[in-house]
Amino acid sequence: MADKYLIINADDFGMCGAANDAVMDLFKSGRLKSSTIMMPCKFAKQAVQFSIDNPQYAIGVHLTTTSEWGDYNWGPITDLPSLKNEKGFMWPECEDFAQHADLEEARQEILAQVKLAESMGMKPSHLDNHMGSLYGIEGGNFKLLPMTMKLCGELGYAFRMCRKPLKTECPEGTPYFVYAIACKICDYLGKKNNVIMPDYLIFPKWNDEMRISYETYREMFLDDLCKIPAGFSETYVHPSMECDEIKGITGRWRDRVWEYQIMKDPKTEQHLNAHGIELISYRDMIEMKK
Repeated sequence: MADKYLIINADDFGMCGAANDAVMDLFKSGRLKSSTIMMPCKFAKQAVQFSIDNPQYAIGVHLTTTSEWGDYNWGPITDLPSLKNEKGFMWPECEDFAQHADLEEARQEILAQVKLAESMGMKPSHLDNHMGSLYGIEGGNFKLLPMTMKLCGELGYAFRMCRKPLKTECPEGTPYFVYAIACKICDYLGKKNNVIMPDYLIFPKWNDEMRISYETYREMFLDDLCKIPAGFSETYVHPSMECDEIKGITGRWRDRVWEYQIMKDPKTEQHLNAHGIELISYRDMIEMKK
């Protein structure tokens, strides 16, 4: 029996057609076990219907409070005033959201996103957060995470956060002791609110060195994952098909296309197996932790 369990979650399901095509293909080809849907986005309906039609897959809600792309935007589904800029779109950065959002209005928005998915017939497997805006670290609104964890507990959903620190995952510029304390706080909030979380978070290391070629990107991505300790770890990808749509949304479209290719690549499974790592879904982790 393995002692190193890894969740690779496909974020941004529902963001655009290219993302939907990639995520659905990965699920159907057996290369993906977990994903989360951005409910405020116009392609969310297709993603939700896919989840309803395929209840065997662990698909949750990607709680979204920011809209970061320059010309491709969305607004809050509640239309509450503190959650949007003068153009009616969600704030572009986590700092903007943390500084402007009223705490109760933020709670109403993330609750509305979950309830919308449920009302459409979906049974979300878990919740996580787009860009980490609800962690409150960027912008200094430290009431956001306790509010989010409390709501996750009330709704009965697992949430993406980490309980234990890893020195390799300490954010650049953050003292390790601060990161370690933050993990302890997350662990406390999870236990207090009965929210299941992974033990560790493995943050993708996007950098120019990786982007030399697909092969370099893949090897650096996999080498980072193979260093995980025993327990439950999670990382995330943003898979997309290569097309004009995704190229028009972000200049970093190639990262997303390569992440799709990594998930399709048989060398990925071979590499993880060789290091004693078992890929699991969020539902698997929830059942095992229960």
